[in-house]
Amino acid sequence: MADVELQGESVDKGEVLLDVRHLCKEFPAGGGVFARRKGAAHVSAVQDVSFAIRKGETLGLVGESGCGKSTTGRCIMRLTSPTSGEVVFGGEDVSTFKGARLKRYRRDVQYIFQDPYASLNPRMTISEIIQEPLVIQHTMPDRSKREEYVRSLLKTVGLNPEHANRYPHEFSGGQRQRVGIARAFAMNPKLIICDEPVSALDVSIQAQVLNLLKELQDKFQMTYLFIAHDLSVVQHISDRVAVMYLGNIVEISDWRGLYKTPYHPYTQSLLSAVPVPDPDVQRSRKRIVLAGDPPSPINPPSGCRFHTRCPIAKEVCAKEKPAFKEVAPGHFCACHFAAPMPIKQESIRL
Repeated sequence: MADVELQGESVDKGEVLLDVRHLCKEFPAGGGVFARRKGAAHVSAVQDVSFAIRKGETLGLVGESGCGKSTTGRCIMRLTSPTSGEVVFGGEDVSTFKGARLKRYRRDVQYIFQDPYASLNPRMTISEIIQEPLVIQHTMPDRSKREEYVRSLLKTVGLNPEHANRYPHEFSGGQRQRVGIARAFAMNPKLIICDEPVSALDVSIQAQVLNLLKELQDKFQMTYLFIAHDLSVVQHISDRVAVMYLGNIVEISDWRGLYKTPYHPYTQSLLSAVPVPDPDVQRSRKRIVLAGDPPSPINPPSGCRFHTRCPIAKEVCAKEKPAFKEVAPGHFCACHFAAPMPIKQESIRL
């Protein structure tokens, strides 16, 4: 079996489940009849994004709001079509999927949405919500078996099976997100895209949901693309972490390497802003404060998109886009002047 490249590592092709290659997505700036006119402005939401995910691992995709994380997940799921690039799943180009093959893909790849309130149909019972994909995919035609299966799923995600006939408004936010998780697992998928699944929940509930996702991954050998903006959340669940800025991936590494020795100035700034519960450590840490606001994706900066806020930017940064290169074993960074910034071990939870 031929080998493929996974961010610099030679791995067997059978280990790679998802391979995203040079993914780009643009949206028309504005609406109405003028949105598609020739020469109209476009929002560059995702620009030249590439990464791969092995079977059974979790890749965390982190970045500030509006950087293109969710758009990347929706392009992978085929909820929106990419402008260019490839999404390869199980060795097949997803863009070629039609009819029954696309339907099977939607069975193999499931999505957990950010908002546990808007993602559940208020007119359907919990049982009907979880059964819906089973009915659409015709995987379990017997109704009594489906209902029994739903009860077992509810028990698996920590809900009372006897509450299957209740409606979403009768549950709390954390309980609703558990319903969303049960619905995603109902099809026994190969990949689950978790789009900020805990950002709308209380901190105490976040920990419970994260632990549940980890337990289910270990039990069912699941593969996750975990999208979030909270670095501590990503650290808790991810095997590798990709950092995104204004539509570009700027750094990828295993989570220990990224959190202990970040190379990109943007990653360094993000980690310096994470609060630490130890007052002595917090006082001794050096904050990296970025100047200005993120540029508009309608008119992104030339060269490196981060150069307008970068504390170490030079003239070349505004002219040339930096190559995405390996700066340490398994650690990749897109910066002309990438340099490690060791972070004290006690300042992050290892």
